[in-house]
Amino acid sequence: MQKEQRIKYYSINNFECIPQVKSLSEELKYAINVVGKVLPFRLNNYVVDELIDWTKVPDDPMFKLSFLQRDFLSPEQFKSVENAIRRKASATELQYLISQIRLQLNPHPSGQLEHNTPTLEGIPIPGIQHKYQETVLVFPAAGQTCFTYCTFCFRWPQFIGDHNLKFASKQSPSFFEYIKKHKEVTDVLITGGDPMVMNFRRIESIIRPLLGVGFEHIQNIRIGSKVLSLWPYRFISDQDADKYLKLFEDVNRSGKHLAFMAHFNHWKELNTEATRKAVQRILSTGTNIRCQSPILKHINDDAGIWKKMWQTQVQLGMIPYYMFIERDTGPKAYFETPLVKAFEIFRDAYQDVSGLARTVRGPSMSATPGKITIEGIDEIAGEKIIQLKFLQSRTPDWCNKIFFAKYDERACWFDELIPAFGKKEFFFESNAFKPQSSKRKRLDVTPVSLSY
Repeated sequence: MQKEQRIKYYSINNFECIPQVKSLSEELKYAINVVGKVLPFRLNNYVVDELIDWTKVPDDPMFKLSFLQRDFLSPEQFKSVENAIRRKASATELQYLISQIRLQLNPHPSGQLEHNTPTLEGIPIPGIQHKYQETVLVFPAAGQTCFTYCTFCFRWPQFIGDHNLKFASKQSPSFFEYIKKHKEVTDVLITGGDPMVMNFRRIESIIRPLLGVGFEHIQNIRIGSKVLSLWPYRFISDQDADKYLKLFEDVNRSGKHLAFMAHFNHWKELNTEATRKAVQRILSTGTNIRCQSPILKHINDDAGIWKKMWQTQVQLGMIPYYMFIERDTGPKAYFETPLVKAFEIFRDAYQDVSGLARTVRGPSMSATPGKITIEGIDEIAGEKIIQLKFLQSRTPDWCNKIFFAKYDERACWFDELIPAFGKKEFFFESNAFKPQSSKRKRLDVTPVSLSY
């Protein structure tokens, strides 16, 4: 086995100890410190040493993905925090100001804190989300952190230490009973944070029981992780590297399918020797790696970047899966891309790759009513429209249903769109809409964390 690489973390308190940071301007370091009062900051030595091109900082995309930027806050928000620091406001006053700014940043978008927690015999089940009938999401508390905090992350409230914004964490194995009882569930997605920060014993304690009696209806186990781009040594030289891979083999040999849901935001994350070796080790277990990313202004809002990223993923044996729209939370004003532009980028990249890369879907928004893709821009009956489709929904009857929004080149999220053709509301907003064909009911089920 390769010599173990030791991970080292940097926070807002010690990032200036990074040798390469000494070359940054004082203005840039100052901005990082101010924004770091509001938004989480964490990165590791792999990102510093192998991903960031320090000769191209501050424009390097890997730098912007991991280092806080002044424009993550509005000028007014930045100024208010800066003034409080300069006049040495009390800790209580500063914390109150920071809390108010965080609330302005829409900490829990798309109803994730209101609609997704299921119940078992009337009792809420901590540790899972059940938004779509086929899929249950598991949030192990030990996995509610990451190897590096992506600056665009829509789960940033998990990392700031504010218990009013963080999902509740409780010790409870009852999610196994919930999954066992709900035979409509075919997929379990283990997510976070990043579940791959957990040691082998903890992740095995979640996966191994799903291979046993009572879980025959579970066909697919998914792991949502950015470990391949942020700490690929997890599968190469870390102490439990071979144990993780053996567990993956056991899942696939059991007759279930293991899908590793990898997050790559730029083709540069695919180019290190460590990432390529880790990918091949995972694929050797029979596991599929499906790749997804939001489209991010300043990072990958260019068709050429997506084309190269998808082609590289296919070359390495992975499956391009999703282009997402960046969620309307946190520093969204910095990263958000208008929906029309996102569609044009997707279309231009999609048209320029072979069929093997056209497994990708998008641009997709994980909005409150469901997962909605932009299918096209067109003109119908003299009106320019955006064609939309439900890929997934709380109400299964809506899946694959096409509907139309009025063309808006400035809209960046679904809630900013209005119905086309003079309609007052979209079909799913009408009280008159009743599912016709399915006996399946809408899932009105608030994510909480599970301790292990």
